[in-house]
Amino acid sequence: MGILEKISEIEKEIARTQKNKATEYHLGLLKAKLAKYRAQLLEPSKSSSSKGEGFDVMKSGDARVALIGFPSVGGAGPPLQRPAFSQSTFLSLMTSTASEAASYEFTTLTCIPGVIEYKGANIQLLDLPGIIEGAAQGKGRGRQVIAVARTADVVIMMLDATKGEVQRSLLEKELGSVGIRLNKHKPNIYFKPKKGGGISFNSTVTLTQCSEKLVQLILHEYKIFNAEVLFREDCSPDEFIDVLMGNRVYMPCLYVYNKIDQISMEEVDRLARKPDSVVISCGMKLNLDYLLEMLWEYLALTCIYTKKRGQRPDFTDAIILRKGASVEHVSTCPGPGCFRAQPGLTIRLSPVPQCHRIHRSLASQFKYALVWGTSTKYSPQRVGLTHTMEHEDVIQIVKK
Repeated sequence: MGILEKISEIEKEIARTQKNKATEYHLGLLKAKLAKYRAQLLEPSKSSSSKGEGFDVMKSGDARVALIGFPSVGGAGPPLQRPAFSQSTFLSLMTSTASEAASYEFTTLTCIPGVIEYKGANIQLLDLPGIIEGAAQGKGRGRQVIAVARTADVVIMMLDATKGEVQRSLLEKELGSVGIRLNKHKPNIYFKPKKGGGISFNSTVTLTQCSEKLVQLILHEYKIFNAEVLFREDCSPDEFIDVLMGNRVYMPCLYVYNKIDQISMEEVDRLARKPDSVVISCGMKLNLDYLLEMLWEYLALTCIYTKKRGQRPDFTDAIILRKGASVEHVSTCPGPGCFRAQPGLTIRLSPVPQCHRIHRSLASQFKYALVWGTSTKYSPQRVGLTHTMEHEDVIQIVKK
């Protein structure tokens, strides 16, 4: 029996098993086996050496956004006598990149990058081929599409407003199958394998979803008999398996409902009030500016302008950092675009940018900084390395 057949059998057994107190251990073991088989499915085959056009795109700009959706959800629709274009229409509207759009599905067969210029930042937008059901198992080149999505900082999920929640649940299932967790935080569980001593289990909170026995059974399924486990929050068996696997990606996601010109105002209002959701119409170019504002908020970027002594601030080119960046991050940054990837190098932006490893010499010569902007009580204010910068602040660094 192949891996796909084993996965299918386990999924059927999970669906058949009634969830109650008596079956929680059995369900936990089934989920552990399912995660293990899915990890094996995603591992590249050593024997296969098939060559072809890949989706690997060099990371550029200040952040990367992946555009994911089912085929033909990005354009307008029949009521206005326009073809149901894919998300390629959205890419063409938001960037200067021309992506092919047509009234049939699978117009986009490879990854097409574009750049959104917004508030001084260059945001790389990737138009990925439409995902079909079963993409996690490799259908429709789904593995390549999802692999590129894992490298993004934010996912935009393009959904057809006329098809309700069906598309959203299917896409979340496909992305969840390969370890992409949308709008979730990493479980606060400490796990460390040991060479001996058995399994040490502790928790700082009352656990209602997991027990010590279930944790031991899951660990034994992965042939782990010596480890230290500490639950700092009430997590489910699925979340513990995520920590155990160690290859999960947690990223923010914007659910974008397109074609709102084809549904009632009551339905538009209902979709717009859902968390992490934005309603738009590519055909009528509605609400695209609000989508950009939401995207900026989810990327958590900050523009910082520099100033030399005796000169006016340079507003033509900004240093793009993450929210929460301090003067130390600015002073050690080599200049505008310091987070842009070098050829052949993949960079993921962390919650607070870790670029202090570049040009440490400037930080060692730092004396103080003058800052103008909303982060100060008065302008200019003399601050130290630990001062937190805010959007569109101006900084002048004084060396010793």
